[in-house]
Amino acid sequence: MAKKEIERNSFNELLVILLKLVFYIVLIYFNNNKPMLYESVPVLDKIGYSLMIFFSASLVVSIVRFIIIRLYIRRNKLKNKVKDNFIIGINQIESVLNTVFVIIAVMYFLDINPITFLTSITIVAAAIALLTKEYIANMINGLIIMFSDRLSLGDHIRIGNEEGKILDLTLINVILQNEDNDMVLIPNSVVFNSIIVNQSKQNVKKLTVDFEVDINRKLTSGILEEEFEAITKDFKEFIVEDGLSVKVTAIKKDFVHFKVQVLLRYYDKLREKQIRRLLQGKILELSSAKE
Repeated sequence: MAKKEIERNSFNELLVILLKLVFYIVLIYFNNNKPMLYESVPVLDKIGYSLMIFFSASLVVSIVRFIIIRLYIRRNKLKNKVKDNFIIGINQIESVLNTVFVIIAVMYFLDINPITFLTSITIVAAAIALLTKEYIANMINGLIIMFSDRLSLGDHIRIGNEEGKILDLTLINVILQNEDNDMVLIPNSVVFNSIIVNQSKQNVKKLTVDFEVDINRKLTSGILEEEFEAITKDFKEFIVEDGLSVKVTAIKKDFVHFKVQVLLRYYDKLREKQIRRLLQGKILELSSAKE
């Protein structure tokens, strides 16, 4: 079962670039040929100049971004509408740069020289950087995740006790949709420093159930495998050939701990739930049966 691709709209991207270019040309014209309204309302001249600074920088970034993405798509022979980690990362960088350009434009509107301002608040900037170091580290980790091939949109992963499908990758969080259709937000710093099981990269989905049985029941792995294979025969096409196994994980004084593992050909939430229920029902039946 192929993973559904996340699409992007190339036409909208070109339209945004075109609109920025039109605004920039209009702002340049008004800046060089100041209308009468500028003389009567001087603040409009400052607004126009500030907007011109923003659009000049933002336009360059948008064009560079579009060229990089086009080259990336052509090099990797992807569909024009595909949206993967690399493209998400480029988009996030563009968003950060546009935020910086907005701040610079506001400074010019307030007659504040950005370079002079930055040098004059060096100590304050250092304190701010110290206070926000975890936030900055989270953003850096997010970019590393986006530009790596560890995780991709649509992958089914497990991080610690959380398991689900990746809905989105942001500079702050990895957003999962778990089996209960809840949205789980995991900070990028946690993801970056955690052990991740990416079942989508393995091309199979592992379903595991841990359980324990009274040692007096004298159940073996072989017996349990036969029982579980019998009840899951209707899902044969969904389960990898010889993909059902049972192993002993621990032997205690009164109980034997088992783990049943089923390898599924692809992720299907409904079928996985049905198989899990069958296994759990059989486990309860075997555990409560009289000797």
